Amino acid sequence: MICLNYSNLDNETQQKLLLTSKKGVERQFGNSLKSYAKENHLDYDVLLETEAQRNLYSYDYVFNI
Repeated sequence: MICLNYSNLDNETQQKLLLTSKKGVERQFGNSLKSYAKENHLDYDVLLETEAQRNLYSYDYVFNI
């Protein structure tokens, strides 16, 4: 669960959430993504970015107003 202040949803906060998601995806699926990217001739960084954005939808958010 991620707690956010409703009045602080600026670009810095969004980038922090994306970075957290990237680290989680890389920790959990890093080797699989690397082999998938290599087999399909894809850029690993782009693939990681896409999966991190998808991963953000799986988080539970709590907004403090």
